[in-house]
Amino acid sequence: MANALGMIEVYGFTTAIVVADRVAKCADVKIVAIDKNKPANADKVEVPLVMIVKFEGEAGAVESALEAGVAEAKRRNLYITSKLNAGFSPEAEWFAHLSALGKDKLR
Repeated sequence: MANALGMIEVYGFTTAIVVADRVAKCADVKIVAIDKNKPANADKVEVPLVMIVKFEGEAGAVESALEAGVAEAKRRNLYITSKLNAGFSPEAEWFAHLSALGKDKLR
């Protein structure tokens, strides 16, 4: 089990891929899922697809990766929110690997 889970929510598929790339190159973390969600007001937003990049690893590495990924998303003006969850329980770890389609999950 990893010590921490990082999540970064952004607008757009391309942004999610770029953020995931930045996160993976910044620290020793594992990308566990890239998930998508189409918000109810999708017709009214500039980028109608919300993506979340989930990654795990040691707490310090996840924190560094989170900062780098957030900075990349903000640079593109497509950042929504982020969360660092340090020390999540084994019972809840499987939530990190959930994906809307199941096919988006990286193994």
